[in-house]
Amino acid sequence: MAQSETILSEQTYNTQGDAVQTFTGEKYKGDGYYGRSDGLHTVQVNLTEFIGQIEIQGTLAIEPTDEDWFTVSLGGSIVSTVDTTGLISSATTTVAINYIQNETSVKSYNFTGNYVWLRVKVSNWTDGSINSIALNH
Repeated sequence: MAQSETILSEQTYNTQGDAVQTFTGEKYKGDGYYGRSDGLHTVQVNLTEFIGQIEIQGTLAIEPTDEDWFTVSLGGSIVSTVDTTGLISSATTTVAINYIQNETSVKSYNFTGNYVWLRVKVSNWTDGSINSIALNH
């Protein structure tokens, strides 16, 4: 059964504080927590006039420390060249959602992994709002 929840509620850039803001959200259960084998996750990112970087971080640890978290590769296009030995010569993928100009959009990203916990990390935030980030798995 699919699980859907908001993992980051509305956040607005604070013009009274530092010029650049960074924060990490709370942890939420991923597919690995429930022992599901498909590992399919979807995040929906809803932004208004946002400038900054958003990462989805995951961990395989049941009780994670700060060192256990890593950035999840989101469902960007993977382009690769494989030679006759099976060696991958090149590959690209979306690791972080990065906007250097004001972005207003609602976009979804799929990724696969048996992550026990997931969270949002926002960095280099200089303008706009995050209306919500939702997780479905």
